[in-house]
Amino acid sequence: MVCSKCEAKLRKGGPAPDPWREGSTNSVRKINENKLLSKKNFVPSQSKCKTCKTTLLDPKAAYCQGCAYQKGICHVCGVQILDTAGYRQSAK
Repeated sequence: MVCSKCEAKLRKGGPAPDPWREGSTNSVRKINENKLLSKKNFVPSQSKCKTCKTTLLDPKAAYCQGCAYQKGICHVCGVQILDTAGYRQSAK
């Protein structure tokens, strides 16, 4: 759940990139490239959820989706979005 203010920040503007064609401007693919040698190690962002301390993939987020939904808050900024007092949720 994301509030309307953070939704505008997360939106990615601009058109979709061109499909890959040889010689196109967004082409970074090399011909006959060894993927094992050129692969860079994927390192997830080091941000962690403020509640449950799980690693988050989104660097802008402060809470994971599960904790944000359970508390009814925006997962980016932590603003209260909806009242979950009447909801019947299981304990985590």
